[in-house]
Amino acid sequence: MRRNQLGTTGVQVTELGFGGGPLGGLYAPLDDETAAGALEAAWDSGIRYFDTSPHYGIGHSERRVGALLQDRPREEFTLSTKVGRLLVPQDPEGRMDESFAVPATHRRVWDFTRDGVRRSVEDSLERMGVDRVDVLFLHDAEGRFEDALREGFPALAELRAQGLVGAIGAGMYHPGKLTRLVKETDVDVVMLSGRYTLLDQSALDEFLPACTDRGVSVLAASVFNSGLLATARPAEGATFDYLPAAPELVRRAHRVANVCEAYGVTLPELAMAFPLRHPAVAGIVVGMRTADEVRRNTAVFGTDIPDQVWDTLREEGLLDERAPVSR
Repeated sequence: MRRNQLGTTGVQVTELGFGGGPLGGLYAPLDDETAAGALEAAWDSGIRYFDTSPHYGIGHSERRVGALLQDRPREEFTLSTKVGRLLVPQDPEGRMDESFAVPATHRRVWDFTRDGVRRSVEDSLERMGVDRVDVLFLHDAEGRFEDALREGFPALAELRAQGLVGAIGAGMYHPGKLTRLVKETDVDVVMLSGRYTLLDQSALDEFLPACTDRGVSVLAASVFNSGLLATARPAEGATFDYLPAAPELVRRAHRVANVCEAYGVTLPELAMAFPLRHPAVAGIVVGMRTADEVRRNTAVFGTDIPDQVWDTLREEGLLDERAPVSR
């Protein structure tokens, strides 16, 4: 599987990365055996970039990713995690976590201070059983952006300068705030969730041009917009940004699917291919929870997309004219 460099660093990622959100019990409970099977399938398929976070299942995702990678040669994979939330132990008292289908054994405390960032990294390393991570992101900082920019980023830069991480950046869904981060700091990479997809190309306005100008790499996450683009035909009740999709978005997705069918490709194939056409995008990160899901995604990843697909999408007003489509 092709690898690309992040910014000017020596860190590389495979173009298809494994997103660890589902391993934390996103939407539904997930047992250890199924999670391990998904990770094994990803490794067997050639995926060598694994992304996780303390937030995902209040530590479950990190522990599960770490369990796989502890037995793999360290130089063969790239690992990223995130900072911004500390996990504080608590008695679950029979309650489930508010965001993931796991017992509420911990509560999250926002903290983008230098001490909070360092403590978060130490806790993550312990949960994963590794001695370092390659990429470190400020996570979900939309509501605390000034704290993340003024306190969190310098803490990441210090860790990079000390050689404790290879690349630093942020993972968010808000392209405007990520644009500020790109323009005001020397981040290496940013993970943008759901804003450069077949259904939302708002990143073309300012964010992607800024990344291109500054030499910052982009990792495109939520390329299926949390579900609406994940099947050949959007199913009833499909989600967009983790909420029920609006009728207009469903109709638009069906129109894109019509074009796909006319040229013998599928909506998921096109959804994975599209972001990688932009020169700033180094890879996509896809959340997967089972071995079968991994095999399905990796089997169609890299499908050759006929040029006529992109031309037709533009003719029908389904693709921004500014979006690059050649590789």
